[in-house]
Amino acid sequence: MYKKIYLLFSENSKNAQDEINKYLKEKYKLNITARSYEKKIKEKDALYLLDLNDKEIKTFFEEHIENDINVAILPNDDAPNCMSNYGISKNLEEALDDALNEELLAKIDLLKCNDEIILNKIEIGDMHGINNSNLNTKFDKLKTFFKNLFNINFKSYKFTTSEDYSFETVASGIIILEHSLNSTNTALKDKLSIQDGKLNALILSPGSVVSYFFYLILIFFYEKITLVSRPKSLGFIKSKSLKIQSKASMDYIADDIVVKDVKTIEVLVLKDTFNLHLGNKLKEYIKDEENEEKEVIDVDNLPKEELSEVLLKKKLPFLKRASEDDFKDLFVTLKKSSEITFIFSTLMILSSLLSTTGLFANSSPVIIGAMILAPLMAPLISLSMGVIRANSLLIIQSAKTLSYGVFLALFVSSIFTCFMPLDEITYEMESRLHPNLLDLFVAIFSGIAGAYANSKEDVIKSLAGVAIAVALVPPLSVTGIGIGLMDLDIIYGAFLLFLTNLVGMTLSASLTFIVLGYAPIKKAKKGLIYTFLLLVLISVPLSNTFGKMVEKNELSNKIKEIKKVNINDKSIVLKLLDVENKKAYVYVRLELISNSYTSTLEYKEIKKRIEKKLDRNILLEVSSKLIVN
Repeated sequence: MYKKIYLLFSENSKNAQDEINKYLKEKYKLNITARSYEKKIKEKDALYLLDLNDKEIKTFFEEHIENDINVAILPNDDAPNCMSNYGISKNLEEALDDALNEELLAKIDLLKCNDEIILNKIEIGDMHGINNSNLNTKFDKLKTFFKNLFNINFKSYKFTTSEDYSFETVASGIIILEHSLNSTNTALKDKLSIQDGKLNALILSPGSVVSYFFYLILIFFYEKITLVSRPKSLGFIKSKSLKIQSKASMDYIADDIVVKDVKTIEVLVLKDTFNLHLGNKLKEYIKDEENEEKEVIDVDNLPKEELSEVLLKKKLPFLKRASEDDFKDLFVTLKKSSEITFIFSTLMILSSLLSTTGLFANSSPVIIGAMILAPLMAPLISLSMGVIRANSLLIIQSAKTLSYGVFLALFVSSIFTCFMPLDEITYEMESRLHPNLLDLFVAIFSGIAGAYANSKEDVIKSLAGVAIAVALVPPLSVTGIGIGLMDLDIIYGAFLLFLTNLVGMTLSASLTFIVLGYAPIKKAKKGLIYTFLLLVLISVPLSNTFGKMVEKNELSNKIKEIKKVNINDKSIVLKLLDVENKKAYVYVRLELISNSYTSTLEYKEIKKRIEKKLDRNILLEVSSKLIVN
């Protein structure tokens, strides 16, 4: 294979030359020539075995970058970075076998940082555990996890890639690799190529406590990060070169050597420097042909100006704050959603007609269809944003659109009812006449979901589910039915449910936008106070209704405990149909199931037992079911 094999050694060489020579002669019938590594070499058909430490190998690489030579590295305790980076076996005989294996020969790239060759990696700042191979026990991981959780600092950096793409952000740490080997970077599971002519930089900059916590969980316990599924707090750059600048002085670690007080760090990759026999564990990294990959820059989730200023002051928000660009995009969308348009009017009329028809038909699927079709959700979310931003234009426009939509729904449903030859109150109508605190909770959770879905493009599809959950149009349709039937009880109950949904959603959506960073709490304070006062006012009748529901539930449970009564050797099964708590008595409606007719005396005995159980007078209404064997 090779005409000559040279063993390059130094005073620090660890391996016995006689042992190396004996092994190669016995197994491969080869002789070696030992010489000092300091002498210049140029023979292209020869193989140079390096028995050197990390520093000496770097010097050798630097002096022979432009020479198309063949190199192999022997195990050396003083060359940990080189052995790790190129997968060199610690066993001398295995390393020699790899050095003569043609399949392991590859043209390698070299990483340089500020004109110094780097064998392993460059670390700037603190990456908080991405290279945590020294943590062996769960206790060590847990201890380091909490140490990192409460100790994160940021510094401002400017990045410029080989294609002159430039951006500024703040970061806690930066790690730069030419390629990666899983055994040395336990959290990074990608196989980064050794022959693509690109460096790989990971930038850690969590914008919130939540994202930082999620990052630490992945690092310390899941121990797996890939470039495709990495946490959003990690930016990624793949480029031929990278310049990193900072107004403040920087310290960095290159192959375990600390370099202090620099303002600029320039990193570049020298492609296809010379031929190197890699260790067998890197065999899968070698490719016959390497396609030229484009520069990759994925830093969209890194902090921008406003958030950067906050992080530099060591104030990590609980949730990531929206940038001014994010707000502008969302504000334009919400402003458009708050306008009265022909489409809005058409959808309101159709959804009201559909909802009213479904209510009279007692059909849940039809009513659900009306909920999805109804456009009231959009101006309501716009109103929430107007409240927290104290934007009078958005508040007025949204309020006008909401009022117009409410008027259309009431008008259409009431007119429709006047022409409908039915006046029976169906179950779907009845279920919307007694709102309670549970309905308020539904409105609150729906408001949170609605605000979050509007602020995130990737979950905007969930708005249909939110519309179904909060159901703004059906209560308005029931109110319209009450107007058409001239029934004040229906009007009061249904419109109270609508107001509950409206106020609950507005308040919770406003708070959600604040948490997401779309407005400071000081700016939103006035609007939130007014909305909260409305919520308290509405909660009074809702609490009363909820209290009655709780009482009814308690009475039902007590009655249901009497599943069966035995009177004069006759077994009668009790099935509760309804219970209602009145001031003077409890109204109970039962179905009695037995195999013979029930007498008046037996009715009175059953009534007596229920009164004893409830410790209340009851008015009993019964229906009997006779089972004949």
